[in-house]
Amino acid sequence: MTVTIFSASRSAVTFAALCAAAGGGAAAPRDTWRFDFTDAPSAASIAVRPGMAYSSTRGFGFEPSPAPGSQPFFFSADVPEGNHAVTVTFGPVREPASATVKAELRRLMLERVPVPAGATVTRTFIVNTRTPRIAGGGSVDLKAPRETVQEAWNWDTRLTLEVHGPVRTIEVRPARVPTVYLLGDSTVCDQPQEPYASWGQMLPRFFQPSIAVANHGESGETYRDALARRRLDKIVGLLRPGDTVLLQFGHNDQKQLKQGSGSPATYRAELRVHVEAIRARGGVPVVLSPMERRAFDADGKVVGSLADYAAAAAQAARELGVPFIDLNAASKPLYEALGPEGSKAAFAQPAPGKVDNTHHNNYGAYQLAKAVVAGMRAAGVPAAAHVIDGFTFDPARPDPLDAFAVPASPNFTNERPLGDETHP
Repeated sequence: MTVTIFSASRSAVTFAALCAAAGGGAAAPRDTWRFDFTDAPSAASIAVRPGMAYSSTRGFGFEPSPAPGSQPFFFSADVPEGNHAVTVTFGPVREPASATVKAELRRLMLERVPVPAGATVTRTFIVNTRTPRIAGGGSVDLKAPRETVQEAWNWDTRLTLEVHGPVRTIEVRPARVPTVYLLGDSTVCDQPQEPYASWGQMLPRFFQPSIAVANHGESGETYRDALARRRLDKIVGLLRPGDTVLLQFGHNDQKQLKQGSGSPATYRAELRVHVEAIRARGGVPVVLSPMERRAFDADGKVVGSLADYAAAAAQAARELGVPFIDLNAASKPLYEALGPEGSKAAFAQPAPGKVDNTHHNNYGAYQLAKAVVAGMRAAGVPAAAHVIDGFTFDPARPDPLDAFAVPASPNFTNERPLGDETHP
C-alpha cells in the first residue's frame, strides 16, 4: 500500500485537539484578512514572504508542499467557523497564464481563470469552514484516523487554499450568504487525495459567489450513520431558514440489507428523520438517488445495482413532498455515452490496470456535479438561482475528456475510500 500525504505536519491532528480549537482552546481567529504576495506590498495589507510557514501565533502562513516555492502552494489563515468571501487577484505575468484555486480538501473554487500578459484579474468565491462542535452541546463523532488525520483540514480553525497560478493578493472577509449543505457518502464527500474525487468537491465551481457549499458527507456512511455520528445535528445547528440540504445515500445502506440490519424500508424511515429535522429549522431538504456503479452488459448498457435504493429515494421524496434529483437515472446515459472502455476515464484508477468502479476521479466527479446542478434546476430548488451564468448540461453529452484540464492536487493515495467494499 502506498499512501502519500505531503502536508504531514498538518495532518497530525487529534479529535481532542480539534475540539479544543473549536471550543475556545485557541486564540480567537480573525474574520478579515488581506495578504499581499508581491515584493512591494501595500500599507493596508499583510506582507507574505516566501518560506513564511503557518504559525498559530501569527495565524497564517504556508502549509507544507511537495517542494517549497513550487506550484501549487497551500496557504492558510485562521478564521471563525462559517462562510467566507475570498477575493484573489492574479498577475501580472509576462506570458499568458491561467489560475485554478481549490479550498480546504480539494474543493474546486476557480477553474482555469485566464490571466492575460501584463494584466491583473480578480475573482471572488465563497468558502465554508467548520469545526466539530455542535450548537447546543457535544461534537460530531469524527472517524479516526480518517477525519482526524487525512481530513483534518475540513475540521480545523483554518481556511486553506490550494493555489495553482500567479497570485498577487488574497482577501478574506465574512460572507452572510445562503448555504447549500451536502450530506452523503464517499461519492459525495471531500476526498482528501488523488485519484479519488466526489461531486460534492466540484459543486462550488458551478455557483456564483452569492451562496456557499458546505460538504458534510463522509466515506462509508449511511443515513443511520449520519444520525449516530451527529452529522445531521451539526447541520441542523447551523441551518438558517432557506438554506438547502442535499441528501444522497444508498451505496452503503445497501450493505445493511446484506448484513440483515436494514432494508429500503428502514432507509426511507431514516431519510424521513432527516427531512423532518431540516424542515423544522426552515431548511429546504432535497433527496438524491445514488448514482450507479460502473458495469455494462454486452450491448453497452449500464447494469443497475442500486435500483431498489433509487426507487426508495424517489418514493420517500414523493411521500414527503420534497424536491428529488434522480442522479441514478442521470448517471446511466453519462456512463453509456462514454462507453464500457471510455468510462474508465471517469473513475479512480489507484494503480496501473486497476479501476475503482464505484468511486470517481476529477473528471467523473465534475460531470456528476453538473448533473446535480442540472437536477437542482429541473426540480425547482431555490438555490439553483445562484448557478453560474451560461450553465448547461446533458448527461448524454458529457464534456470531452481531452478538454478537461483541472489540475490534479499533489497528494496521492491508492487506499480505497471507506465503505462499499463488496463492489470492485
